[in-house]
Amino acid sequence: MLSDKEKKGRPVRSYVIRSGRITNSQRHAIDKLWNDHVVPYSGELLDLREIFNNRLPITVEIGFGMGSSLIDMARKESKTNFLGIEVHKPGIGKTLNDVELYAIKNLKLICHDATEVFQNAFKNKSLDRILIYFPDPWPKKRHAKRRLIQTEFATIISEKLKIGGHLHLSTDWKPYADHMVSVLEKVPHLKNAIAQNSFWENPKRPETKFERRGKTLGNKIWDLLYKKE
Repeated sequence: MLSDKEKKGRPVRSYVIRSGRITNSQRHAIDKLWNDHVVPYSGELLDLREIFNNRLPITVEIGFGMGSSLIDMARKESKTNFLGIEVHKPGIGKTLNDVELYAIKNLKLICHDATEVFQNAFKNKSLDRILIYFPDPWPKKRHAKRRLIQTEFATIISEKLKIGGHLHLSTDWKPYADHMVSVLEKVPHLKNAIAQNSFWENPKRPETKFERRGKTLGNKIWDLLYKKE
């Protein structure tokens, strides 16, 4: 059991590793396809041009869940490289299955904490687009510090985007949407691409499974689009 001192030294995570059931097909995909499609995290800078073996624009999705929207985008945007970051193995397995099923060549995955990946693995001004769809809103006040979108992380994201690059976020929880706006409007070199303090009313992105479930419950969706200047 961790002491109080050890607990204080632990980093605050924006996620919780859940022991969700992994199917046989997901486990098989992980065993068979991991080495070819999952980029190992070492704490060192990644050479993205070498990983994709081209100079195409690079989109990173943080927390892609079961990968449905990521797969959809990779299939439709063949002239873009996609890199998905996720910590949950079932989602990794499902996405690997789809990579093989659709013979996708422009998608790689990283199974590691996104905060550490952005801090250590990406060069400044190396990414064209960053997507954060429906991150955990941590609605309880005592958990607010766990939210992914905080000033420090948002600033790091800004540094990794190329000039003219975009950050696209979405949530179905209005207090988190307002929190995102309050944080991002203050980040240097990021400008709201719609209008100051405004949401994106007609976003261009695939509908996610989480989003469909939220809409059936009557939840409104809030999208934000920022541009690096």
